[in-house]
Amino acid sequence: MTRLLVIEDHALVREGLVQTLKLLGAGVEVSDVADFDGANTLLEKESVFDLVLLDLGLPGVDGITCLKSFRQRYPDMPVVILSAYDDVQTIGKAMACGASGFVSKAYSSERLLAVLRDVLAGKVMVPELSPVISFSSEPHPPMLGGESDPSDFGLTGRQAEVLGLMARGKSNRDIAAILGLSEGTVKIHLTAIFKVLGVSSRTQAMVVVARRGIRLG
Repeated sequence: MTRLLVIEDHALVREGLVQTLKLLGAGVEVSDVADFDGANTLLEKESVFDLVLLDLGLPGVDGITCLKSFRQRYPDMPVVILSAYDDVQTIGKAMACGASGFVSKAYSSERLLAVLRDVLAGKVMVPELSPVISFSSEPHPPMLGGESDPSDFGLTGRQAEVLGLMARGKSNRDIAAILGLSEGTVKIHLTAIFKVLGVSSRTQAMVVVARRGIRLG
């Protein structure tokens, strides 16, 4: 039997999620609670769940605080974050705090189920990142990532610049224009970055940045 827990404060949304998750197949049992306190009470009685789907915008104790608590108390229990916001900072913060996956509330039921199947299979799943920050509107864009210097992970200064722009959703063409490089050179930098980080895609690179706390300017 596969046991799932839904933590969502809106009753209609929660009820819809419960019905959707049952489509994962026979032998799926779904429990649901409205908040952190309810989750704690249930977990104290039945601490064995194969996956938790956690709303990021819970009232009272927010989803990130809830996630951190679960990671400390139940380190082997996968937690997938559900959020109406899917910007770089929100995704990065959730993944850095130990989420096993991130699901946007804009997803279809089919896409939600696909993510959960992958997480149940042991994968870490995050969406492609949205280009929500523009350099033209923010001459001094906020820092992304954590506090660790990129050089500590073998990244050059230029590679860190390329990675930072990629984290803001910039395309290869955008990065080339901003840094005064050719697209071919940008691709070479990205290949080198992926090799250093041990990944094969932009999404995987962002997971590594978040989890290792790599500072991006």
